Amino acid sequence: MYAVRRWSVRHAAALERFYTTFENGFVGLHPLWQRIGYERLEKPVAAVEKVVKGFLFDCQMCGQCALSATGMSCSMNCPKNLRNGPCGGVRADGNCEIKSDMRCVWVEAYEGSQRMGEGKEAIRTVQFAVDRRLQGRSSWLKVSQDKAANDKLDKA
Repeated sequence: MYAVRRWSVRHAAALERFYTTFENGFVGLHPLWQRIGYERLEKPVAAVEKVVKGFLFDCQMCGQCALSATGMSCSMNCPKNLRNGPCGGVRADGNCEIKSDMRCVWVEAYEGSQRMGEGKEAIRTVQFAVDRRLQGRSSWLKVSQDKAANDKLDKA
């Protein structure tokens, strides 16, 4: 998994373009998701999301995905679960102070963000603390619901 995770960061620009297209399509299906019911969709969508994002990013299914703001490097892979940048223990070679054979998630995040269009600025966005109540839930559905609600407010 670690090798695929590193591959994802190296290909952050292509994954950003794919994700933007996927997100727009997924949000566009909001009326369908709403008719079916977001709660009814939660388990099957979360299961698919876990497989896809687990393979590509070693996703921890926090329910509050920030991959687009962290250079396609899942910040939840940090042994300290830091959401807003590296700790003071990053080694000179860029490896983690706790797992010395692993590159620091935030070193990877910065490198990945520099390959992205929106990611260059998005990495500067301060992320909220993890809401553990959302653990295991689909961030795809959450984004779809949140964006649809924001679009509705913008039109009002």
